Amino acid sequence: MIVLDRVSVLRGERPALSDLSLSLDEPRVGVIGANGSGKSTFARLLNGLVRPSSGTVTVAGLDTATQGKDVRRKVGFLFQNPDNQIVYPTVGEDVAFGLKRERLGKGEIGARVGAALERCGLRGFEERLVHELSGGERQLVALAGILAMRPELLVLDEPTTLLDLRNRRRVMDTVEATARRVVLVTHDLELLPAFDRVLVFEAGRLAFDGKPAEALAFYRALVS
Repeated sequence: MIVLDRVSVLRGERPALSDLSLSLDEPRVGVIGANGSGKSTFARLLNGLVRPSSGTVTVAGLDTATQGKDVRRKVGFLFQNPDNQIVYPTVGEDVAFGLKRERLGKGEIGARVGAALERCGLRGFEERLVHELSGGERQLVALAGILAMRPELLVLDEPTTLLDLRNRRRVMDTVEATARRVVLVTHDLELLPAFDRVLVFEAGRLAFDGKPAEALAFYRALVS
């Protein structure tokens, strides 16, 4: 599903990622590393938010650099801060935003919004004002907007960092209940033992790639 071929990303003259090649087809992939290690740059490559300076990234056979619009129909991206992607004042309007751009019928939009809110535990929130919600509820609204689009892949960039324990669990329970493929960038190592594969980034390079237990042990040793 995801293939990176000799990908490098430059920030000015500084390499954010260097010579990265890998293929990912597991249902649950975790991504860890220190701040500035390249893990968020890697996540943004997967839906074309960042384009490679060299090399290619393909998702489901689509090139993220030249077919970005089609890629973003398949890849839903959740930011660490939900305020970066919530644009409408009410929950229902915001969750429906992407669907309206797809020019779906009113009935289909309503059904998808309702189903996404139900999945996120927000049924009945359609008329609630987003700014009155807690941080965890806003993150769930952002996630509902993504799920309503029915992407094939979810990419989550540190989605629980700003949340308390209860809301972290709500977000992750919702993610775990989806049948979609998930790439999760996180500092929360407790979320990863049940994943299929974990990537460890260090100084812009892939330092380790393997099963969670081995990857977590490698990372703990790396930062100790």
